[in-house]
Amino acid sequence: MRPVDAVRRDTLGALNALRAAWSGPGRERDLVVQSLKAAGAAVLAWLVGGVWMGDPLALMAPWVALVLVQATVFSSLVQGARQFGAICVGALVASGAQAITDNTTGALALSVPVLMLLANWPRFGDQGIYAATTALFVISSGMVSLPAVGHRVGQAAIGAVIGVAVNALVLPPIHLRDVRENLAALAREAGDVLHTVAADLREGEWDAQTAYGWVRASARLDHRLKALRSARRWSQESLRLTYAPLRALHRVPHEGVLPAEEEDERLGRVTGHVTTLTRALAVSVDDNRTPAPPEGPALHSYARLLELIGDALRAQADGLSEGAVTARPDDGAEEAMRKLHEELQDRLRRDAGEGAAPTAVLGTLLLQAENLWAETVPDDRAQ
Repeated sequence: MRPVDAVRRDTLGALNALRAAWSGPGRERDLVVQSLKAAGAAVLAWLVGGVWMGDPLALMAPWVALVLVQATVFSSLVQGARQFGAICVGALVASGAQAITDNTTGALALSVPVLMLLANWPRFGDQGIYAATTALFVISSGMVSLPAVGHRVGQAAIGAVIGVAVNALVLPPIHLRDVRENLAALAREAGDVLHTVAADLREGEWDAQTAYGWVRASARLDHRLKALRSARRWSQESLRLTYAPLRALHRVPHEGVLPAEEEDERLGRVTGHVTTLTRALAVSVDDNRTPAPPEGPALHSYARLLELIGDALRAQADGLSEGAVTARPDDGAEEAMRKLHEELQDRLRRDAGEGAAPTAVLGTLLLQAENLWAETVPDDRAQ
């Protein structure tokens, strides 16, 4: 049943992606647009090189145009330059190898190993493989004369120009949505982790296995943070070489305004504090450690404080999804957080008179809650 389940799952995923692409703007629609643009660029390159110019070697033009409709205009231009250079090198090396050996097999044996080694040259990036594939096309077709090589290079140039032009002028890809989606998801998932910890603490029946689950959940926040930083790089690159007239050709989400990079750093600090908090709780239930976790009213107050901070993070996630940058909790929630904080500080001062051990864990947890509070609820001056 596993292959059947896999096919069913993949089919359902494809149908959901088509439904999402049809229903409105999103990552799925962007993929559909880029795919159709690549196909259109290939057809246009064939019409120019094969039909209008009547070149029998016009295969290179649609091939190059197809692969140069990249995720951003800037990457299309960079990849186009690299690929065109690799194709020129492959065509020239193939022509030289054929001239030296005067044999198809010998030319392949002489040129392809050299070109595969050359494909690892950093200047070619991930386009170096096209040097070897071009040599295979040139030698296997039997057209290795200088005019034939010149035709192939010319067709590659035509395909590169068409691919880059189509990507830049027809709905240029501008990736701003991914930054907001990842920011919102990071804030929401951090809030969910705090809610989970608060619920388990309130129930009072938590152990090392429960704490390990919190640590794993906080580790997943690091993966989301990496995705956010990757999305930020893509967004910044997508704005290069796409000036206002070109951006006007593409409806940019949220008026083309990206949340400030400081938001990435702020939520990155939130992620670090959540991780430290869950690890501190995991250490507190380790039988080999002396400090014990707080109990009774202190634990319930702390759980409620974490819950309110989680609510604030969830509110910020909703605001980011709707186009805002930050969202502030209502006055009632802020007042409740202040009272809980004061209550925990008073408890910490009382416990300090009984020795260091009772206050060690509570002090550490309260410090992390204060850090989270400071990053999640900016003070009045910051507002």
